[in-house]
Amino acid sequence: MTITAPVPTTPASRAETIRYGGLIVVMLMSFLLVTAEFLPNGMLTEMAAALGVTPGQAGQTVTVTALVGFIVAPTVGLIFPRLDRRSLLVWMALAAAVSNLIVAVSPNLLIVLLARFLLGAAISAFWSMSITVAVRIAGPERLGRAVMFTSAGASLATVAGVPLGVMLSEIADWRVVFAVAGVATGLLAVGLRTLLPSVPAAQASSIRLLVDTVRRPGVGLGLVGHVLVVLGHFLAYTYVRLALERIPDVDASTIVVLLALFGAGGLVGNIVIGIVIDRSFEFFAVLAPVVIAVAVAAMLLLSGTVIGLGIVVTVWGFFFASWLIVVNTWVGHRMPDRLEAGGSLVVVGFQGAIMVAAGVGGLLVDTLGVELVYIVGAAVLMVGAVLFGLSNRTRA
Repeated sequence: MTITAPVPTTPASRAETIRYGGLIVVMLMSFLLVTAEFLPNGMLTEMAAALGVTPGQAGQTVTVTALVGFIVAPTVGLIFPRLDRRSLLVWMALAAAVSNLIVAVSPNLLIVLLARFLLGAAISAFWSMSITVAVRIAGPERLGRAVMFTSAGASLATVAGVPLGVMLSEIADWRVVFAVAGVATGLLAVGLRTLLPSVPAAQASSIRLLVDTVRRPGVGLGLVGHVLVVLGHFLAYTYVRLALERIPDVDASTIVVLLALFGAGGLVGNIVIGIVIDRSFEFFAVLAPVVIAVAVAAMLLLSGTVIGLGIVVTVWGFFFASWLIVVNTWVGHRMPDRLEAGGSLVVVGFQGAIMVAAGVGGLLVDTLGVELVYIVGAAVLMVGAVLFGLSNRTRA
């Protein structure tokens, strides 16, 4: 899961210089976690065959990471109220490493699913704590630069991490891919411990505070719209390989290229939309999900041309990356005094949507086919665009 944290308005300790070593290891953690989270999207066919299950059942490896993230996001600060956040990230990196290594040697789907619980906890804890760590590394006056590194790691995971994983699975085996990811994440834990500064725990938010935030005018409606936008996207993206394999001219190498184009579009979208988002986030709040819905529908309509598909996935990636910026800018505008609570709610909504998308999508894929999944995804995106747009008309 990729999340761009909103900029806090509360003061924090000033950093005299930016610790670029710390920013790099945080970026690498984002890269490795997001890569591991979505590796199954590009290797569903091979994983399903090796584990003796259907592709829809193999897709539940994405569901369980989102399920755990859905639970961990609002509670990690309460569970570890005093633990130094550097230590928390180190432990989460080790948990992710263990998860990937277990998946690499798992004989059946049940053990894979249990191992992915650890990865889900690591991902959600990382995103929940990333803004606190960024402030500590760069200082509040340079938070944007620090968050840029975190976002770059997530974008690079879609540009390079997942496509390279798919390529390696074609050369060697999907288990080798998870083993490499496990070893790399374990080594990263050493870098986190060495290069990150100490990050004292901040005051934890309460569940009551989260509920009170949702009750504010327009916030609940906006969060529902956010969930639907992410749900519609992941209904399609989780099973993108199955959709592409329908097309006669698309082979494994073409799928790698198309996935890379999706990530490249997202990387460009982060930069371009990020420049203008503060002045026009209400416009992009409607435009982005509408364009994504059109792109998802076009995956079915343009199934006869690889060039057309390349354009579609690039535009899709461009605008989905912009959605992450839109929703967090919305948090900054609607909840300037509740940024931590708002950020937690965004993570919860994101993970909950991924969980439902992978679970429901798996059932639909196995029973009715991937085409219906894409039609439902496009429709859900359109509803999300309407609701989120209406939330911006409800003034606090």
